[in-house]
Amino acid sequence: MSAGPDVVGLSAVGGSAVRVIDLSTVNWRKSSHSNPDGGNCVEVADNIPALVPVRDSKVPTRGALVFRADAWAAFVTGVKREGPLGS
Repeated sequence: MSAGPDVVGLSAVGGSAVRVIDLSTVNWRKSSHSNPDGGNCVEVADNIPALVPVRDSKVPTRGALVFRADAWAAFVTGVKREGPLGS
């Protein structure tokens, strides 16, 4: 298992400094709840300590949202308990 991506620098976004993370070497996996017909396809990379990047597998070049691992775990727990919105 990889040690994870490198922080490649800082970038100013909306007047705030944010970490720029190289995600080119992470191991993406498709969510087990993704639609096999091409809709609602979410991929996550869970081999980065303390972070969980999430992206749209249909358009992976668009980038990823990166969540703290504890926040992602709370989200997944809530979805499992309550079900997705609209279900």
